[in-house]
Amino acid sequence: MSSKSMDEFLRLLKKSPSGAVFNPWWEVDKENDIGRNSPATRRNQLRAYFQKRLRKAYLAVIGEAVGYRGGHFSGIPMTSERLLLGRSKTVRLKSNDFFSDINPRRTSKPEKCPDGFSEPTATIVWGTLLQHGLKPDQFVLWNAFPWHSFDPRCGRLSNRMPNNSERASGLPVLKGFLELFPCEQVVALGKIAAAQLEELNVNADCVRHPASGGAKLFRHQIAKIVNKAPSARSRRLRLFAIKGSDAASEANPGFSS
Repeated sequence: MSSKSMDEFLRLLKKSPSGAVFNPWWEVDKENDIGRNSPATRRNQLRAYFQKRLRKAYLAVIGEAVGYRGGHFSGIPMTSERLLLGRSKTVRLKSNDFFSDINPRRTSKPEKCPDGFSEPTATIVWGTLLQHGLKPDQFVLWNAFPWHSFDPRCGRLSNRMPNNSERASGLPVLKGFLELFPCEQVVALGKIAAAQLEELNVNADCVRHPASGGAKLFRHQIAKIVNKAPSARSRRLRLFAIKGSDAASEANPGFSS
């Protein structure tokens, strides 16, 4: 991935829809961010996360939307601050599991959550993939709707399913992601992610979203996908034909980061 390619992708991310949508990489959450540099921190962490997986990741897991407990503050889809900072009691991760050239940083105010926000979906996804023997740089996580749609009645510390118009606005970003990571295997986390990938003519395995009681089935389905993967020596990246160009909180199935 060239610097130009990454810069172009980050510019795509800048084009978030108006309304009750938060853009973690280009917008300050004045109530909850630790400072004005928080968007830049999240951009740097996303860039470093991608760079570590370039030409190594063969599995892409596509969630549905950024959640306030995950990518909203970490800048990395389906990754909470608590995982990023190595403070999870369930899934033990080191900073170099995410990236190699920078140190992980939180962007939420410590008084909001002392150990950083924790997202159940993020914990389940990371834990399951690692449990089945995948190295952190062998998979890459993203969302079909790349930004955080929140409930305007509840504020930015909430999740809302993106509407049809919002989902359509995320398709160019999803296409851009798949061009950066033409992975051999693509997994859709939930029906909305599957529908978005279908819009781009991408063949993907659809698995149950782990939220709202779906964790057991998710783990079972992921195990089957990972176990049928070819050996590392025989893996070759496959380009997908792309036409034209629901991380849910536990109370709102579909939001994954």
